[in-house]
Amino acid sequence: MALPNVAYFSMEIAIDQSLATYSGGLGFLAGSHMQSAGYLQMPMVGVTMLWSFGYYDQRIDENGNVEVAYIRKHYDFLTDLNVSTTIRVFNEDVTVKAYKVESELFGTCPIYLLTTDIEGNSEWARRISHKLYDGDEKIRIAQETVLGVGGVRILQAVGYNFDVIHMNEGHALPAAFELLRQYNGDLKAVRQKTVFTTHTPVPAGNEVHWVDTLLEGGFFSGCSRETAVELGGENFSLTVAALRMSRIANAVSQLHGLVANKMWEWVKDRCPIKAITNAVNLHYWQDPRIANAKTPQELLDAKHEMKKDLFQYISDTQGKRFDPNVLTITWARRFADYKRAWLILMDEARIEKLLNENKIQLIFAGKFHPDDTMGKETFNNILRKSYNMKNVVVLPGYELALSAKLKKGSDIWLNTPTRPLEASGTSGMSANMNGAVHFSIYDGWTVEGTFPGINGYTVEYPGLDDDIPWQERHWKDHRFIMNTLENEIIPTYYENKQEWARLMRQAIRTAEGYFNSDRMVIEYFNRIYKPIAHGGAQSGNEDVSEMKSIETPNQDAWTYSNIK
Repeated sequence: MALPNVAYFSMEIAIDQSLATYSGGLGFLAGSHMQSAGYLQMPMVGVTMLWSFGYYDQRIDENGNVEVAYIRKHYDFLTDLNVSTTIRVFNEDVTVKAYKVESELFGTCPIYLLTTDIEGNSEWARRISHKLYDGDEKIRIAQETVLGVGGVRILQAVGYNFDVIHMNEGHALPAAFELLRQYNGDLKAVRQKTVFTTHTPVPAGNEVHWVDTLLEGGFFSGCSRETAVELGGENFSLTVAALRMSRIANAVSQLHGLVANKMWEWVKDRCPIKAITNAVNLHYWQDPRIANAKTPQELLDAKHEMKKDLFQYISDTQGKRFDPNVLTITWARRFADYKRAWLILMDEARIEKLLNENKIQLIFAGKFHPDDTMGKETFNNILRKSYNMKNVVVLPGYELALSAKLKKGSDIWLNTPTRPLEASGTSGMSANMNGAVHFSIYDGWTVEGTFPGINGYTVEYPGLDDDIPWQERHWKDHRFIMNTLENEIIPTYYENKQEWARLMRQAIRTAEGYFNSDRMVIEYFNRIYKPIAHGGAQSGNEDVSEMKSIETPNQDAWTYSNIK
C-alpha cells in the first residue's frame, strides 16, 4: 500500500546555518524531520515561513550586556515558484508568495517558504514575515494565518496532493480551518486529514487569544464565531482546538505522553494523544571523527581534537583560553526560566572551588525571546558573573553552527529543567552522538535514554515528584548535581579514562540506535500518518497509563537573582 503524501507545517524549521528560519529546539526538531524524510525519500514536504530578519541576532554590547539586533537576510539560493495567493488578514488583502528549498540543496524533502515581504503589500502586511515570533499580538496571529491558510492554498496551487497535514504545534491551526472551509464545515473530513504534535506542558507554551481578535485576523478562514468557540473556547486555546480538529495527536517523549494526557484529559471530544519520542538527524549532527573512532583511545583522541576546535572559537571570539585536558560542561538551550540555566551556580563558593582548581570548565549559550525580560535578566546575570569567574564563558548567537561546535567539543551536556516541564529536550541527543555524556534532570527523553552508570548521569532521588516549595526543589536538585559531579563524574574523567571512553561509546550507541530521526520519521508514518490516510481505526490510548504522582505545575517566577 502506498504511503500517504504528508505536508508538515511548522512555524520554524532549522536546516542550515545560512537560512535563518528558526529560533530553537522546535526548529531543530523540524529540521531533523525534514532531513530524515529527504534521506529516506519519504513522500513529504515542509511548509514554513521565510523570515526576512530571522529570529534575531544576539550580540554583547559595549557595556557587557546582551543585545537584540535584527539584520535583513538576502537569499540567492531559493527557487522562486512565481506562485502566490491572497488571504484576508485583519480586514486587509495580503499577498503570500512562495519560494522553495529544493531537495538537493540541503538533503531534505522539499520545503515551501512563505513570505508577505513583497512589493504590493502594505508596510504592515510586509511586517508579517519580518520576525519569527513577533511580540505584537496582531502580527503573531497574522503569521499563523499566513502559515496555515496561505500554506494550504500554496500547496494546492503548486499541485501537491496532500493526504495528511501535520501541524507541528498549534501555530499551523489555521490550516485545519482552511480545510473546514473547503469541506463546507465537515469536521469529520478535516479530522481524517489532520494530525497534531503538542510540544510543551508549560502553560505559556500553549497559545491563547480572544476569539474575536482571531476572527478579525482571518485565523478561522471564514468559519463562524460560534463554531470557533465550540472548538477552542471564547478565550481561544490553539492546543484545545487542535486536539478537537485532528484525527490523532502525539506528545514528544513517553513521559510527555503521560503528562499531556493528564493535562488535557478535561477536553471533551479531543483526539487520542500518543507518544512518539523526538530524535535528531545522525547524518547532520555527528562528526565523522566520532563515527570513525574504533578504539577507546581513538575516541578520546577524537574528542580532544574536537575540544581544541571549540576552544579556538572561544579564544577567537571571547578572549578566554580553555584547556582541552579539563572536563568541559556545557549548558546550551533556550533561556526560558523553567530550564534553570542558573541551577549549577546556586552555591557559588562550591562551584568556584572546582573552577579555580581547574577541575571543570563551564560554557553557557542560548537565546531568550526578545520580550522575555526574565530570560534576558538571567542571561545578563550569568554573563556578568562569567567576566570575574575562572573557566566560565557565555557565548552569544546560539544557532546551528555554534550548537554543532558545542556538542562536538563538550564532555558533559548539562540539562536542568524543572520536572516535568521539559517535554523532550533534544539537544542532549545530538551531544550524545558526538560523545558528550548527558547529565540531566530525570525529565523528557532522559527517562528513556540516559542510564546512570551505563551512558550518562541523571538527577533522580526519592521524593522526586513530592509537592515541595520551589526553592527547596531547586536546592535539592543543585546538591544532587554537585555531589554527582564531585564524587562520580570528576574522578571517573581524570582517574579512569577507559571507563570514561566506555561511557562515551555507550552514549553514542544509544543515540545512533534510537534517537536518530530516521527512526522517528518511520514511526510517524507507521503510527500517525498511515492510519489517517487509509482510514484505519485506532484508539490511541493503549499506551497511556495513570500518572497521579506528577502534576503540571504553574511555576512561580524564579531567576538566578533570587538565589541567595
